[in-house]
Amino acid sequence: MMKSIHAALAASIACLTVAGSAHAETKTLYVGMNGGNLERTFTQAVFPAFEKANDVKIVVVPGTSSDILAKATAAKDAPQMNLMFLDDGIMYRAIGLGLCEKLKDSPELAEVDKAARMKDDMAVGVNMGMTGIAYNTKLFADNGWAAPTSWMDFADPKFADKVVFQSASASSFGLHAFLMFNRIQGGDETNVEPGFTKFGSTIGKNVLEYIPSSAKISEMTQAGEAAIFPLTPTAVSTLKAQNIPVEYAQPKEGSVVLMYTACTIAKNSEPELTQKLAAYLLSADAQSAALDAGDVYPSNPKAVASTPEGKVKLDAFQTYMKTAVVLDWDAINAKRAEWNSRWNKMIEQ
Repeated sequence: MMKSIHAALAASIACLTVAGSAHAETKTLYVGMNGGNLERTFTQAVFPAFEKANDVKIVVVPGTSSDILAKATAAKDAPQMNLMFLDDGIMYRAIGLGLCEKLKDSPELAEVDKAARMKDDMAVGVNMGMTGIAYNTKLFADNGWAAPTSWMDFADPKFADKVVFQSASASSFGLHAFLMFNRIQGGDETNVEPGFTKFGSTIGKNVLEYIPSSAKISEMTQAGEAAIFPLTPTAVSTLKAQNIPVEYAQPKEGSVVLMYTACTIAKNSEPELTQKLAAYLLSADAQSAALDAGDVYPSNPKAVASTPEGKVKLDAFQTYMKTAVVLDWDAINAKRAEWNSRWNKMIEQ
């Protein structure tokens, strides 16, 4: 009898030990990404299914793309993150710095738009978007102004001290708007002289404030300070959901393609699991969830919206993409540091 009791106790202890070990083996993946709507969308609607299926916890390391790149660069030899999301222009820099690991072939990767696959699959677009024009609908209605239609509307005298412009040295939105202005003035990504020469006497005259990111847009709009500013349809939808009076306008010269891209970080602590996460993020299921929860527009054409309102937004987005402009990021990154210095000295002085 005593032997039976001892055997039972031993078996129970063994089971508890195994259970405890299994619990202890739950892994954690650290993902660098923008805060705000994107962090909220992915943590609430996208990551949980992967966490449950793979017995893993995903912890977001929030920050701007520049912040995340700096963190990844500082820890290049001993990465603290497993996967990072970056704006496409900054992702090209990350790839050039050797921070990314090539994505493994997967059915999900094969499904995404070819335009979303970067540099021999060293990174891939998860969220397709574009930078265009956003405007304060209340201010426009109060003043009887027609909706903007061109990047040159930023230079219209009626918007004196009502233009809010993200810093081109710190923000993709600001850089995109500046480079489209530069193109209109006759330049391109290999020649920004027209933009730097003419910006201050045109758009610059109307700028109330240069901001490092879009965080202040909501309060400046509500206060009636901001009439017009560069922004994406997704960001506009987020503001509208907060009852902030804004709308998106597609410039006649075209918006600028802005992909929010992901790469698995080279030498990260969980390479196989991170590759699995990357593939999941490209799946139609994950991207449909992101679209529904946060107006995060998909790179996988099989992703669908579940509501009539969502379908209308997706159709509008696909229409905007037809005239969206793709910038030459190799040319941009070759001169970006020089441009940043010139911008800070000439424009934001």
